[in-house]
Amino acid sequence: MPSNKKEGIIFGLFMCFGMVLIMSVYNTALHGFSSLTIWSVMIQFAVTFAVAFIVESIVEPQARKIALALPYDKSKEINIIVAIAFCMVPMMVLIMSVYGLGLTALMTGIEGSIFTAYLKTVGLNFIVALPSQLLIVGPISRALLAKYVKPSAVQPELNA
Repeated sequence: MPSNKKEGIIFGLFMCFGMVLIMSVYNTALHGFSSLTIWSVMIQFAVTFAVAFIVESIVEPQARKIALALPYDKSKEINIIVAIAFCMVPMMVLIMSVYGLGLTALMTGIEGSIFTAYLKTVGLNFIVALPSQLLIVGPISRALLAKYVKPSAVQPELNA
């Protein structure tokens, strides 16, 4: 878990990268790969990553506040991690599904009711986003943070 603002930003970047990667591949598979070029995929990923990071920076403090207000055993870090995920993922899915629906409307169009399409998008995204966050992206992001960002508690002595 991040312990300061800098680590929080880096952790957020790791999380956004992983979630955008997984959700982009998933949603592209749902809507078809036919009209994609490498250039369009890179641009779409970059824009989606930027949007997701901005949304995450707004949602995360609110999700953390809600998660820490819930009644559960906060003495175990895993409980806090799961509570934050269960608060953050639904909020991110609700917001990013609007973005995804807009992108779909621009690229392929939407058939039928936009409200029905939104509810379907939210449902389809949630069933992939929550397990991805809990089982793949979260653990990898925490491991990367621990390995490459957080300083080790004991510095090795240099022998001269």
